[in-house]
Amino acid sequence: MANEDLARVMSQKFIHLTTVGRKTHNPHTVELWFATSGNRVYLSHEGKETHWMKNIMKSSNVTFEIGGRNFAGNAHLLEDGTEESWTAKVALYEKYYGKATKEVIEDWFSLSRLLAVELS
Repeated sequence: MANEDLARVMSQKFIHLTTVGRKTHNPHTVELWFATSGNRVYLSHEGKETHWMKNIMKSSNVTFEIGGRNFAGNAHLLEDGTEESWTAKVALYEKYYGKATKEVIEDWFSLSRLLAVELS
């Protein structure tokens, strides 16, 4: 059921991702661009690790809302150079910008960290 719901919202522009604060233990919600592939949601961030990324490294359990539908999952950073990191890069780039060469996509994400959220 969750995979079907995710397929219905994949065309939405934003995800509202909620992590648990690593110090306060309070919910921390951010609005991000996202892409999906199968039962995974992919996110990226350019530059230094943000609070929401650090929260995920402490506790991988996240909730998120896309297009009025709520989900739960486990998030983790992706290692660059893996098959899944390439899947994430292509999914994110093509969703927002369209088709591109491997060189363009790799350059676009050269300063980015990629994350995957697997549905619970």
